[in-house]
Amino acid sequence: MAVCGPNSLMWFRKSLRIHDNPALEYAAATNGGGGQSGCLYPVFVVDPHYMEPDPTAFSAGSGRAGLNRIRFLLESLVDLDCSLRKLGSRLLVLKGEPAEVLIRCLKKWDIKRLCFEHDTEPYYQALDIKVKQDYASAAGVEIFSPVSHTLFNPADIIQKLAGHPSWASSPLSTTISWLPPVGNVGNSKISNVPTLKELGYEDIIQDESTPFRGGESVALERLRAAINDKEWVAKFEKPKGNPSAFLKPATTVLSPYLKFGCLSSRYFYQCIQEVQKNVKSHTLPPVSLLGQLLWRDFFYTVAYGTPHFDQMEGNRISKQIPWNVDDRLLAAWRDARTGFPWIDAIMVQLHKWGWMHHLARHSVACFLTRGDLFVHWEKGRDIFERLLIDSDWAINNGNWLWLSCSSFFYQYNRIYSPTSFGKKYDPNGDYIRHFLPILKDMPKEYIYEPWTAPLSIQTKANCIIGRDYPKPVVSHDTASKDCKRKLAEAYELNKKLNGSVSEQDLKFLRRKFEEYQQKGQQPESKKPKNL
Repeated sequence: MAVCGPNSLMWFRKSLRIHDNPALEYAAATNGGGGQSGCLYPVFVVDPHYMEPDPTAFSAGSGRAGLNRIRFLLESLVDLDCSLRKLGSRLLVLKGEPAEVLIRCLKKWDIKRLCFEHDTEPYYQALDIKVKQDYASAAGVEIFSPVSHTLFNPADIIQKLAGHPSWASSPLSTTISWLPPVGNVGNSKISNVPTLKELGYEDIIQDESTPFRGGESVALERLRAAINDKEWVAKFEKPKGNPSAFLKPATTVLSPYLKFGCLSSRYFYQCIQEVQKNVKSHTLPPVSLLGQLLWRDFFYTVAYGTPHFDQMEGNRISKQIPWNVDDRLLAAWRDARTGFPWIDAIMVQLHKWGWMHHLARHSVACFLTRGDLFVHWEKGRDIFERLLIDSDWAINNGNWLWLSCSSFFYQYNRIYSPTSFGKKYDPNGDYIRHFLPILKDMPKEYIYEPWTAPLSIQTKANCIIGRDYPKPVVSHDTASKDCKRKLAEAYELNKKLNGSVSEQDLKFLRRKFEEYQQKGQQPESKKPKNL
């Protein structure tokens, strides 16, 4: 066994990579007496409530994540362990409540330095506070928690906007070529990265799962493939792109790797800059690829600086809207039974792949909320949060606030048609035919609106609407007009707030909304006298 100096522990959470990982670099640089390297304990804690099966959930997975994301995480951990072993180390996998497990390890292994990537998500903020307050601070453990999951430090940006000193992105971490040895773990229950079967998912059978595999190695391969097409990088312009392209998605599909930190956003940004230096012209933010990474930082910053960002009530930047509470419509949307093939095909792709193009996400989010069903955006957010392999707390909530016209974007009259929007990209309906095979023989004239097909056509296509495939849950023309009216009325009630929302204001609005719903009344178009 190696003789070690002061010990360091690298706590992996999302930074599941070797490249540009300043926390890992700092942990590896620990020196003991006489210049001898201290031992390094690379740790990942399997959180039971995130990883263990939940038989009560509507889809395979745990209470917090669908099976696709759990599989992607496990693949990322296996890849990380392989990379660590090449550097003379290994990943130490433990199981239990993360803060409790970590504190136990700090004590048992005599850890003097704890390193982990800073995370602005409330769940991890709470974990960090618990570890610091319950043990690390009192025990004199040095904590190094650099910002490397985003381009900039959200706290620094907020300070800058408040008139405090300027901020800048920190330099990329150097390449790590060697790691100190792992020290004695004593009687700690260390395991390898568990398999799905070992977690209890042996009976899960999927007819089609996500084609995207997790890990830093795959992330870097995808990045190289993307930046090698310099013309594509230079001309990238969001929101353009074909949402129906599924065999070869019309985007990088790097979001899940950024989510888990298999790919450094800072390294990605640097690579794009290098491409742009060597082309005659290129698109600019906010629509360029660089712009997309800046949007990512934008959502992280707003989320970090906004209390209750993940809900409507108590969220000072969210308009208060009397969304419907309709479990029937929500279930139809979730389970791909709306009767609108474009919407249902997207939801099937979500279930099977855990991913879909951003314009496809826009379509179904708009449909659920302000476009047709007027169901609360928090309900859709919960389903996305579970099923997406790239589910990211700040970005997921930010986009649902945006798409529901609750914040950021307020042109509620602009909606995504559940029939014509997909048709302009895929007139033959190949995307629908793949993800909804019950409609594979429907003529293209009716593939987006199969309920309009004569019975003879439905019979020939082996798909009777109302029997083999559902009828539309709403009339789009009628429902969309009703949604616009409700939003107009809600916006009028919100005018009084003028960006300064008190708890009393929110309670009043909620009470008024409930009164309108119970009595079947509609708010006056002008501001009520008692507001």
